[in-house]
Amino acid sequence: MKKLVQVSFLIALGALTGAAFFGAVPEAGAGEDCYNCGTGSSANQCKTRGKDTFERRKVCEAAGCKIAGTGMCSTASNVKVIDPG
Repeated sequence: MKKLVQVSFLIALGALTGAAFFGAVPEAGAGEDCYNCGTGSSANQCKTRGKDTFERRKVCEAAGCKIAGTGMCSTASNVKVIDPG
């Protein structure tokens, strides 16, 4: 019985530790979505923070991005990303 209690305690402790660890780690690029820029744009992507709105699209279009879609921002060195702030 003592062994069963010890094993149960270790399993519970491991679950709590894992949940605390993984819950504390933010997702990569969280809060940083990008508009993918189409052909003829001055960059490959334009950074946006928050919801996809008409105003945010206009800011990226004014910066030279012909919006072709949305996605996560790339971290590749060969991808030019506009960050309008």
